[in-house]
Amino acid sequence: MTSSQDAPKGAIRPLGAQISHMLKSRGVDTIFGIPGVHNVEMYRGIEEAGIRHVLARHEQGAAFMADGYARATGGFGVCYVITGPGLLNTLTALGQAYSDSVSVLAISSCLDETAARRGQLHQMLDQEAAAATVCDWSHEATSADAAYTLVDRALTEFATRRARPKHMQVPIALLGTPCEPAPAMPGGLQHVGRLVPGDLSVLADDLTAAQKPLFIFGGGLGRHGNEELVRKVMHRSGAAGFTTYAGGGLLAPDDPMSFGCYLGRPDSVRVLAEADLVIAVGTELSECDLWRNELGHQSTLVRVDIDPEVLSDEHRADMAIHADGVAFLETLCAHLPESASPKWDADMIAGTKARFRAETDAERPGIADLCDALAAAMPEDAMIYSDMTQFAYVAKEVWDMPRAGHWHHPTGFGTLGYALPAAIGGAVARSGLATVCIAGDYGFQYTIQELGTAVELGLPLPILLWDNGKLKEIEDSMVASQIAPNAVIAQNPDFCKLAEAYGALSEAPKSLDALQAALSRAFKANGPTLIHMTPALTAK
Repeated sequence: MTSSQDAPKGAIRPLGAQISHMLKSRGVDTIFGIPGVHNVEMYRGIEEAGIRHVLARHEQGAAFMADGYARATGGFGVCYVITGPGLLNTLTALGQAYSDSVSVLAISSCLDETAARRGQLHQMLDQEAAAATVCDWSHEATSADAAYTLVDRALTEFATRRARPKHMQVPIALLGTPCEPAPAMPGGLQHVGRLVPGDLSVLADDLTAAQKPLFIFGGGLGRHGNEELVRKVMHRSGAAGFTTYAGGGLLAPDDPMSFGCYLGRPDSVRVLAEADLVIAVGTELSECDLWRNELGHQSTLVRVDIDPEVLSDEHRADMAIHADGVAFLETLCAHLPESASPKWDADMIAGTKARFRAETDAERPGIADLCDALAAAMPEDAMIYSDMTQFAYVAKEVWDMPRAGHWHHPTGFGTLGYALPAAIGGAVARSGLATVCIAGDYGFQYTIQELGTAVELGLPLPILLWDNGKLKEIEDSMVASQIAPNAVIAQNPDFCKLAEAYGALSEAPKSLDALQAALSRAFKANGPTLIHMTPALTAK
């Protein structure tokens, strides 16, 4: 990277301001954060650079908003926070971003000296190391050149490697030090390549010859625009397919060869055992994808992933292909015939899906019908952000999304409080398009204060709040473990009145028709609408 001394001369500004100008030159138009006495210099140049700043009510919310923004755009999100507790408050959200492969750049201030001084405001033992526990990397910039290098390193890695959050911290005094602007964007940053899979002719022949080939499509393909390619491969191979939760929407809802998002059903093992070739693309096949340790296949397993760590995991693929999933499918498709007859029994697949849905409904009664009603009233381009709640656990399986990359859930790390701030970030990125939050009564209260941000921004954001008055999933788990339910019921507020106190709208529909009407009104409102849903809505 060219040093700032070799770059064309520009306006001298404090480094904090130069970082904002640099981000703007790299395409950043929105930053989420909270100013504090230790990062005020980071705020000096935001408006001058032409960047929009979204004020969160808590640093965790700011990082979740950056996550939601990144998922909505397919790019990356940026948040600004202060030293010590400010950064620590983001770590839950950054951990979620790491678990779900989301590109977030967290930039914080840090104290100038910690080894020889004690008792400073926001002081902690090792701030840089704390962030390193949940980020791809965490580094301190000790000069302007180092800060510029780290920003460009993060953005380059976002574009070329598996998405992960990064943290960069800058000493307070350095943020206020006048310096030259950042150098021009490194050449080629906007023209990155993809890991190509090489010759796939033999695999294509094996796929064509297979009697019951099966694909598993994961979140690595879960971006809107990849559906056509995935569906073309299905049509040309005659294979059946599952998606992981993160890959929902890749398969057509009416595809007779689609098993949908039911990979986590225990009896999907039986289906996998019937396949004579399994090809998993862009998925970790993690515990949170399968809810078991073994995939269940008895045949050849092909793994395709951009992350080499995935290719050497406990599933022990017979063929491991280190490649971008889209590049793999494009190359594979070129070797396949124009079409192939379906190789699985469509009636069997339909019957299996119906049984899976019935199991889901039996475990958490009534929610599946509620999902059907909401799906029928939802715009096709709606993007949904859900929280850790029984409603979402059902919906992730039974709700056939028409588009990929339009349902975001805190899989893996499993953070409560994700949905509302992430949906705000998504709504900021998707101005004019439908964005929805789904939360449970308990998890919603983790980040309920971010309602203030949604009201402040005037976001037409429907907030579907599932209120069963308890930690029902935990209660069910205790009962299943023969433990008397304990600490699973908490005093809830009047959520509608609370939303109105923030300046939001609220509705409490008493029927499915009223629920659909409330959702339609919420999309047209001048601010967020809390739609209060209770189990009474699911009563037959």
